[in-house]
Order: sequence, then C-alpha cells, then structure tokens
Amino acid sequence: MTISSKEHQLNEEIRDKELRVIGVDGAQLGILSAEEALKIAFEKDLDLVKIAPQATPPVCKIMDYGKFLFEQQKREKEQRKNQKVIEIKEIRMSSTIDTHDFETKVNQAVKFLKGGDKLKVSVRFRKRTVAHPQFGEELLVKFKEAVSEVGVVDKPSKMEGRSLVMFVAPKAGK
Repeated sequence: MTISSKEHQLNEEIRDKELRVIGVDGAQLGILSAEEALKIAFEKDLDLVKIAPQATPPVCKIMDYGKFLFEQQKREKEQRKNQKVIEIKEIRMSSTIDTHDFETKVNQAVKFLKGGDKLKVSVRFRKRTVAHPQFGEELLVKFKEAVSEVGVVDKPSKMEGRSLVMFVAPKAGK
C-alpha cells in the first residue's frame, strides 16, 4: 500500500508566496518565500513538504519524504496488527432441542466467548412451534445461565420473524 503524494504537496507543487518553514531538526526557520524554502531544502538534499495547508501562512517542513512515508506506513501496519477484530458468531437452536444437543451448543458458545467473539444466539420456530414462544424464552434463559461464567447478555431476547434472538458478549475480565 502506497500513500500518494496527493496527501501532501511537495517541492514544486507548492505555489504559495509565503510559507512558515520548519527545519529538519524541528526548529522554525521563519516565514520565507517558496523559492527560498525550496533552495534550502535542495541544498540539504531533502524535500519541502506542506504539512498544514489550512494555516496562514501554510506550514512546510524540510524532511526526507520517502523516509517519512516509510515510517508512516510502518506505524499504520503496527496499528492494524494490534487491532482485535471481534466477530459475531451465531448459534442456532430449535425450540425443541434435546439436552445433549443443548450442552454441545453451550460448549461451543463458551469456546467462542473465551476466544473474544460475540455471540448471536437464535431459537428458530418451525411450523406450529411459533405459537409457543415461551419455550424459546425458557431455552434462552437456560442458555444465559449456562454461559454466565464467560459471557454477559449484550442485547436481551426479541422476536425477529420466526426466530427469537439474543446477543451475548464475552465478560470483560476474561
């Protein structure tokens, strides 16, 4: 991934008459014309980069632009590496689920929560079971109690079409 020079104006692209110039060491060189600033930058074999175009006069810095871009890309890469992407895993159950199958779903949910993922737990109602949503509610309460050591309810259960849905997030201390 390369950052284009459209983000910053360089050398001859800078058309302003007066510029506030900052040297390589960070010291202010004062307000200079664009030609003078370019001359100083080229004498040091560096680039003149406009870093604050909205200021009056615009602020430019004398630096090695290639090195600056490289360090900026390195910082961005490091930030991406340190990001934790939280996925939402889904666990689907039927309102007439058997005990062993329920335990298997709970074990899977615990594994997901320990991994730092959020859960979407849904109870599907088929055919005539939709007339008895209390069975789904009871099942979700039982599920919530089973995963209470590693997870907390993020959003309580609610009906979405023919499914009863609840969101569970991992506990902060885990």
